[in-house]
Amino acid sequence: MKGLAGKTALVTGASSGIGQAIAIRLAQEGCNIGINYRRKLEEGQYTEKIALEKAREAGKDSVQTLVVQADVSQEEDVLRMVNSVIERFGGLDILINNAGIQTEFPSHEVPTDKFDQVINVNLRGPYLCARETIKHWLANERSGVIINVSSVHEIIPRPMYISYSISKGGMGNLTKTLALEYANRGIRVNAIAPGATITPINEAWTEDLEKKAIVESHIPMGRVGTSDEVAPAVAFLASDEAAYITGQTLFIDGGLTLYADFREAWSA
Repeated sequence: MKGLAGKTALVTGASSGIGQAIAIRLAQEGCNIGINYRRKLEEGQYTEKIALEKAREAGKDSVQTLVVQADVSQEEDVLRMVNSVIERFGGLDILINNAGIQTEFPSHEVPTDKFDQVINVNLRGPYLCARETIKHWLANERSGVIINVSSVHEIIPRPMYISYSISKGGMGNLTKTLALEYANRGIRVNAIAPGATITPINEAWTEDLEKKAIVESHIPMGRVGTSDEVAPAVAFLASDEAAYITGQTLFIDGGLTLYADFREAWSA
């Protein structure tokens, strides 16, 4: 993709799933990568290993990486993480807000601490990361790109996961608000919204063939997606190929948001 080689990207939640795939793809495009993990250093280091291998295979021998621990729900962690990446690479060009969690409860029984935890990681965290990154860009008169990893549940309600749905709905508005506010400063902000995707966060149904079949029955393309099918869209939105795109959410969902139940004309 045009304009990515030599840039520096920070990917939150990059130790597995979609975040890992994004970090690897951006390294293949020639980006230096800040690889964020929350709990296990070895998981961040595994992403680093694969990213560097794939970069070398793509002929991007100059790619460098930094594995950095942070819980994005904690302000002091975010400040340390962003500053570490800027200090290591001399700046930051691309922020990928990917870190996210979910909890399952009937909406009338969600413990307050569990509700707050999801909102803090999925929405407060991306805002804090965006705030600190935008400060860096404005102070140094630099342009930049933010890509928020949202979900089809940005627009589709998800019973039993109300805090997750709220966080992703908020992610959509966060994307649009920042895009509008900073468009004239050379800062682009977009989001991607994956549908049913094979990732560790979805193991409850991806590892159960019966549950997986039920999920796939609601997808017009008839199958779930993979992280490797999401990452190229992020690379595109981060690149100069998407220079005139801001404030948008790109749904990567096999047609899930087309409402598969309407494939048959069951109403007049």
